[in-house]
Amino acid sequence: MPTAIAVTSADLVLPAPDRHTPGAAVLQPPGRLDLEGALAETGALLEGHGHLVVLVPSWLPRTTVQRLHTVRAILETDRIALLGIDLPPLGTALLVRQLRQLSVCDFSPGVIASAARLLSHYIYAGALLGSVARLDRVPVGLKAHARSWSPSALFGVLAHPAPHLVKLTGAAAARGSRGARGGGAAGAGGAGAGLPAGPEFATHLTFARGQLASDWVTAELAPAWQVQGVMENPLPADSAAWWGTPKLVEFAAGIPDPNVLYQLVASVRRDTCRWCGLELIGDRCGFCSAPLTAPPPPTGAAATRSRPDRPIRPARTIERRTAR
Repeated sequence: MPTAIAVTSADLVLPAPDRHTPGAAVLQPPGRLDLEGALAETGALLEGHGHLVVLVPSWLPRTTVQRLHTVRAILETDRIALLGIDLPPLGTALLVRQLRQLSVCDFSPGVIASAARLLSHYIYAGALLGSVARLDRVPVGLKAHARSWSPSALFGVLAHPAPHLVKLTGAAAARGSRGARGGGAAGAGGAGAGLPAGPEFATHLTFARGQLASDWVTAELAPAWQVQGVMENPLPADSAAWWGTPKLVEFAAGIPDPNVLYQLVASVRRDTCRWCGLELIGDRCGFCSAPLTAPPPPTGAAATRSRPDRPIRPARTIERRTAR
């Protein structure tokens, strides 16, 4: 059985792109399942899959995060990886799908877990917003805050991999609606004029509509980024809170081809974790969080000391997008 990929909300599970991609397990929060039930739920996943990789988004309630750590501690197992993810909701869902695609490959559980940090570097996540007055995830200037009070204000925001915000005019959004019917080339005020250059490799765009009626993402952004395909998905429940407004259209672009994902991960040197013995890529184990350069495990009180986190350096061997 492949390594199990788990999330804490069903709306983070995007439809499988093919019949080979497995689903993801949805772990119930404390309000829906007591501790005994959570232990049984997790134990069954470990028994059926051997290892469990759980994505832990930064916006999760503290009680949910504590429950995940409590379950792992009570089960006394090193076969559960709790991966902290700092992506917007739709970007997180896209990363979950990529890990699901990799879970059926010949990678070991340790490689799959540590691959999450690598793959996140290649996800472009953002949103079209009707207001940035309550947006605290991306730097917002005073002018943008003031313009948020305009009824026709629209903002194109890229949260990852590099935060960027641009004010769009009402005409630009209107062009998005007309462009969906008439070709929709990017123009002044659209993606080509404001947002930074898109990914330099082949991507597929997933978007989700909130309470904002605009086709800017499909008519302006998608052509400017030269995406290979576009898919609409229901808006995750936590998106409005993450972006600070329900008036939004969230989007995320990532590598859709499992062969390219496989080559990307396989191109990184593999090492063995000195703490738990699992394979890893990058400089940190996805299961025990030990750095690659860690000395042999200490004993006694020293064993509980925390270790500083260091970012992974993404691989550069990736298929370039073919110019149209």
